[in-house]
Amino acid sequence: MLIRSMAVFSFLLVLCACGQTGSGDSDTNTDTAETTTVSVANEDDAPVHLAIYESFEELEHIFNYQNDTTYVINFWATWCKPCVAELPYFDDLYKEYEQDKLKIILVSLDFPKQIETKLKPFIKNNKVLPEVKMLKDSDINRWGSKVSEEWDGAIPITLIYNKDKRLFVSGELHDYADLKDKVSPLL
Repeated sequence: MLIRSMAVFSFLLVLCACGQTGSGDSDTNTDTAETTTVSVANEDDAPVHLAIYESFEELEHIFNYQNDTTYVINFWATWCKPCVAELPYFDDLYKEYEQDKLKIILVSLDFPKQIETKLKPFIKNNKVLPEVKMLKDSDINRWGSKVSEEWDGAIPITLIYNKDKRLFVSGELHDYADLKDKVSPLL
């Protein structure tokens, strides 16, 4: 019963959050993604939200915000060993800069058929802190250059940007210090 109540409460929170509006200079958008809530094992922890996008065009807006926030966008998948190895660095960054104008978005390129069996359990079991968006559109050859002209389609990759600068990081980050060194100049 408690789990059902928490699920209803989480759903209502999502509905309320979706109805909020912001100024034109924020990252508020008109997401049309299907959003699911994955409850974590520890009842004291907040639920993790997973937004699922059918096409890159639905997600494209996250690469073009022009405000005073720095964005760290990482493309990863649960089947990618280097991707999974670096995910704790993004959790650490999230914790350290939670009160700053830094937004971390993890874009999963997991196989659509494995959302329920692999991706959701991974998010739940690892208590992933940053926002996770799942992109079902696997045609990187069509949309990859919109993320960065430098991207050859391999993951992991990380795009760090603000309204003035863009940094594309191809390949696995060495450690948390490596990620922080790349993000700090853009804060």
